[in-house]
This record gives sequence, structure tokens and C-alpha cells, in this order.
Amino acid sequence: MQSLTHRAAAASLGVALLLAFVKAGAGLATGSLALLASLIDSLADVVASAITFVSVRISRRPPDHSHRFGHGKAEGLSALAQGGLVAGSAVLVVIDSVGRFVRPEPVERPLVGILAMALAIVVTLGLVAYQRRVVARTGSLAIAADSLHYRADLLTNLAVGLSLFLAWGPGWDWADPLVAAVVACWLALHAYGIARHAVDQLMDREAPAERRAEIEGIVAAHPEVAGVHDLRTRMAGCRIFIEMHVELPRQMSVQDAHAVTERIEAELMTAFRDAEVMIHQEPEGIEDVRLDHRIEGQGA
Repeated sequence: MQSLTHRAAAASLGVALLLAFVKAGAGLATGSLALLASLIDSLADVVASAITFVSVRISRRPPDHSHRFGHGKAEGLSALAQGGLVAGSAVLVVIDSVGRFVRPEPVERPLVGILAMALAIVVTLGLVAYQRRVVARTGSLAIAADSLHYRADLLTNLAVGLSLFLAWGPGWDWADPLVAAVVACWLALHAYGIARHAVDQLMDREAPAERRAEIEGIVAAHPEVAGVHDLRTRMAGCRIFIEMHVELPRQMSVQDAHAVTERIEAELMTAFRDAEVMIHQEPEGIEDVRLDHRIEGQGA
């Protein structure tokens, strides 16, 4: 799993460097603002992919004395940094688009830009397909965020190619700043989605309701379990941390109770890749006793 994420991160960085080089050359040849917007996005990709490459290596480090829960949140920091980079790119493009609307400039040699965009689309499609397979096998948040970014790039590359075609065919020079502005809005929306997901992980947001229901279903399938409460979950990279209190029959021996929780942990770690499970054993009915004490305390 670790080697897969490393290879995916390296592939992303390589593609970002290639596309930035191609778009820089095409941008100088055409003077297209839409192509410049795409170039800025690709330059942000270079930095973001480098961050992803480093964060994936860090997040896969095993727990140590200073980081008892591992280093998985490095991926959340990476995704948050990507969101900031993309948002900054969007602001720059909007500023340039307004200026180009006020002072229109014709696009030179648009065919060069069209060919560059066609190459970018083909290469990006290949990368996204590879990243999708890696995410399916590893669940890596950093690779998922990077893949989402490149899927957005497909749309921007198509839009830029269309604006260059309109400048080349009908001679609609206004399409260039218009598409640049649309790309900028798309980048801003994309940045918000990446940042929100990263903040959710860094703030230890609970797993979705369907995932919690799956956990509860696995536990409830054991007839020895009389109840489960205080279920808590959080994500750190591709690892999910699951904590809960399980009620077991009072007459059950410590050894038998331990065997039951061992089986539950094994099933949860099979159902959830890279899960870290912590189960606290309690005697049956303990929650009722606590509730009674709380009620008595309030009454006093």
C-alpha cells in the first residue's frame, strides 16, 4: 500500500512538471490569458504535488514516542495547503481577467495552444485513471485530493481549448478572458471543497452516519454483546480510529470477555482498512446505573 501511494504521488509531481512546461511554452507563444490561468493552476499543481509527495511519506511513518497516534494528519495538512494554493491562483486569474476585458488583446497562434491543451487532456486522463485505482486500494486522502484537483483540471483544459478554438475560428477574442474568469471561479469552488474536507479531518470530525451504522452492525452481530455506547470515530490520513464501550454479561470471565472483543476488533479491521480499534469492556447495565446516578444528582 505504501509503495502505491509513493508511486502515485511521484507520478502526480511528474505530470505537473510536464504540463507546467508545456503550458508555459504555449502561453508565451499565444499570449492567451485563459492559457495563463491554466498555467498558474499547473504551477500550483507542482507545489501541491510536491507537498503531497512529502506528506504521503510522512503520513506512512509508524507511531513513535512523540506521535503515538501516527503521522496520518500530515495528509490533511497537505490537502489544506493545496486548497490555499488553488484559491490564490483563482484570485490572480480574476484580476487578470478584469484587466483583459477592459483592454482586449488578440490571441496569437491559437493552434499552438490548442495542441498544448490536447496533450494536457490526454496526460491528465491517464494520471486520473491511475490515481483512482490507487485510492480504491489505499484510501489515501492526499492522493484523493490530488486526483480531485486533476479531474477539475480536465474541465479547465477543455474550457481553455474551447476559448482558443473560438479565437482561432470565429475570432472571438473576448472568449479568452471570459473562460479565464470561469476557470478562476471553478478553481475557487474546488479550493473550498478541498479545504473543507481537510479541516474536517484535522478537527476530528465523526465518520459519516452510514460508516458508524456499519460499525454498530458488526458489534451487534455478536450475541454476547449486551450493548454498545460512547462510539467515537476520527480519521487521520487513510486510517480510521474507532473507540467504543461494549457491555458484556456480568458473569462472563475476563478471558472470555477479552476473546469477544478480540473477535470484534478483527472484524472491524477487516471491514475498515488500516483501522485502529480501541474497545473498553464494561459489565451489562452499567449505563443504566450511571443514568440513575445522574438523575439522583440532579434531583438533589
